[in-house]
Amino acid sequence: MPPQRADLTLLDDRALLARHVEGDGDAFGELFRRHRDRLWAVALRTLSDPEEAADALQDAMISAYRAAGSFRGDSAVTTWLHRVVVNACLDRMRRRTSRPTVPLPEVETEYARPTATDDIANTDLRLALQSALATLPEEQRVALVLVDVEGYSVEETARTLGVAPGTVKSRCARARAKLLPLLRHLREGNPPPPAGKAEPSGNQGGAARVKVPTRQDRREGGRAG
Repeated sequence: MPPQRADLTLLDDRALLARHVEGDGDAFGELFRRHRDRLWAVALRTLSDPEEAADALQDAMISAYRAAGSFRGDSAVTTWLHRVVVNACLDRMRRRTSRPTVPLPEVETEYARPTATDDIANTDLRLALQSALATLPEEQRVALVLVDVEGYSVEETARTLGVAPGTVKSRCARARAKLLPLLRHLREGNPPPPAGKAEPSGNQGGAARVKVPTRQDRREGGRAG
C-alpha cells in the first residue's frame, strides 16, 4: 500500500520521484512543496517578472511531472529540477525578445507574497537589482542568479546548466563586471548616476566591489555585503 502523506515527508527526493513514476498521486506534490521556494526564487530572479516567473515555474513542473521517468539518477533530483526550471525560463526569455515586457515587481502571486525572510525587503534595492540583472545576457544572468543570489556552488551551477565549472566562473565574472557600475551607488549610499553619464574608470575613492545580495545576506537582514 502506498505511504500516507505524512509518511511521504520522510522519503528522500529520489524515493519520492520513484514513487511518482510508480503512480503515487501525492509524491510529486510533496517533492514540489519541498523545493518550490528555491525553484520560484530562481525563476523570479532570472525573469524579473512575477507573472512570467510563475508561468515558467508552472511550465517547468508540468515538464518535470511528465518526464520524471526519464530521470537517469546521474545527478541530484534538485539539480535536475533546477535545470528544468532554468530551461523553462530561458525559453520564455527567448520568446519575449520579440515582445518585451516591463517587470512588475509589486505584483503578488501565489509564490511572491512577502515573508519574514523576503530576499530583498527594501523596494529600491529590489528594483535596482532587477533592473541591473535585466541588462545582462541571459547566460550570464542565469549563472549569476544561481551562484551569487541563490548561493549555489560553482560546481552545482555547472551541473544544473550542463557546462564546465570554468564556464560558470567566466560568466559570473563578466556579469559582476557589468553590474558593478550599476550597483555601486547601493554600496556607497549615493544616488545612481544620471542616465547616460559614464561611471569613472577604475576604483576611485577606494570603493569596495559591490556584491549581489546572497541568501546569507538576506537571512541577516538583506545587507549587500
